[in-house]
Amino acid sequence: MEAVIVFSILIVTIGLSIPIGITLGLSTGIAMWLTSDIPMVMLAQKSVTGLDSFPLLAIPFFILAGALMCNGGISRRLVNLAESLVGYITGGLAMVTVLACMFFAAISGSGPATVSAIGSFMIPSMKERKYDAGFAAAITAAAGTIGVIIPPSIPFVIYCIVAQCSIGDMFIAGIVPGVMIGIALMLVCYCTAKKRHYVSVTERPKFSTVWKAFREAFWALLVPVIILGGIYGGIFTPTEAAVVAVVYSVLIGKFVYKELDGKTLYECLRTTGLINGATEFMIGLSMAFASYLAMAQIPAHIASWMTSLAHSPFILLMVINVFLLVIGCFVDNIAAVIILTPILLPVVKTIGIDPIHFGLIITVNLACGFISPPYGINLFVASAISGESIESISKSILPSFMAMVVCLLLFTYFPVFSLGLLQWLR
Repeated sequence: MEAVIVFSILIVTIGLSIPIGITLGLSTGIAMWLTSDIPMVMLAQKSVTGLDSFPLLAIPFFILAGALMCNGGISRRLVNLAESLVGYITGGLAMVTVLACMFFAAISGSGPATVSAIGSFMIPSMKERKYDAGFAAAITAAAGTIGVIIPPSIPFVIYCIVAQCSIGDMFIAGIVPGVMIGIALMLVCYCTAKKRHYVSVTERPKFSTVWKAFREAFWALLVPVIILGGIYGGIFTPTEAAVVAVVYSVLIGKFVYKELDGKTLYECLRTTGLINGATEFMIGLSMAFASYLAMAQIPAHIASWMTSLAHSPFILLMVINVFLLVIGCFVDNIAAVIILTPILLPVVKTIGIDPIHFGLIITVNLACGFISPPYGINLFVASAISGESIESISKSILPSFMAMVVCLLLFTYFPVFSLGLLQWLR
C-alpha cells in the first residue's frame, strides 16, 4: 500500500509538470501522513542532514568549472585539435564534432553544456559543407551525451552520493565506456558520410599542423589529467579536485587564452548558482524520499517482486534497462538518478552487481534519454542552435541512438568495460 501511494503521487505530480524537488517532498510527506506514525518533522530533518555532505560541494564547483571552460576560449581550440586529427577522414566534419565533444566532456560534466559549446561551432560548419541539417544537429546531440559519461560527470557525483560509493572509482569507470560510445558514434558518421557522399574537411594534415593545434589546446587537455591524476595520486579528494578545476579554469581563461572577463565570470557564477540551487533542492528532498522508502521497506518489496518476475539475472538486467530507457524519455537525468537509485540499487545487489557497475548502467541509460523524445534536452539544445525541428532531428538520430544502445548492452553484460580499468589501477 505504501508503494502504491507514494508512486501514484509521484507519477501524478510529475505528469502535472510540478518541479521534481517539490514532487519528491509532496509524495514523501503525503505518504508518511497516510501510512505511518512517523513525525512530519522527519521530512525536514532528512532533507537538511542529507545536504550536510562534503562531497556535495563537488557539484557546484564542477558546474562552475564547466561554465568557465565553455566561455574561456577552450571550445574553439578543442574543435581545432579534433579537426587536425580526424577532419581528413570520410565524414570527417561529423567525426570532428564527436571528438570535440569527447574532449569537452572531460572538462564539463554536462550533456547539454557540451552540445551548446561544440554545437555552436560545428552545426553551422556542417551545414556549410552540405551536410543534412537534421543529421548535423542529431550527431551533435548524440555526441553531447558523452558529457555525462567521461569524467568529471555531475550525474556520477550525484549517484555516488545517493549510493554511498566512491566518486573517484566512478570517474575511472566512465573513461572506457565514454571512449567506446565516441568510437561507435564516429562509425555512424563514417557510414552515413559514405552513404550520402559527404566530403572530408581537409587533406591529411602535416605533423606541424597537428602539433600546433595540440599546443593551443594543451592547457584545456590538462584538466582531466589534473582531476583524475590528483584523485588517484592521493593529492586531493574529488571535491577538492572540483575546486582545483575552478581555479585552473579562471587562470587559463584569464591569463593564457585571455578570453575570460569580469562580465563573463559574473554570468558563469550566476548560471552556476541557479543550476546548483535547483539541484541541491532535489537532492535534499530525495534523501527524505529515500529514507521513507527504507523505513517502509519498499525497495526490499520491489526487489522481491522483480526477482520473482525475472529469475535470470540476464532477464532482470534487460528489464531494468528497458525500464530506464523509458524513464529517460520523460524525466531529467539527475532527477531520475536521485529517485531511482535507492529503489533499483538493492535489486541489482541481490544478483551480485557492483554498485560502480550499476552507476554506469543507470547513467548511460538515462543519457540515452537526452536524445529521446519527448524530453530529450540535447535535442532541444541542438534544435535551438540549428533551427531544425525536433521531428527532423529525431528522424536522423536513430542510428546514433541504436549505436548507444549496443554499447549499453556491452557495458551491462560485460562488466570488464566499466570495471576493468578500475581493477587494473587498483
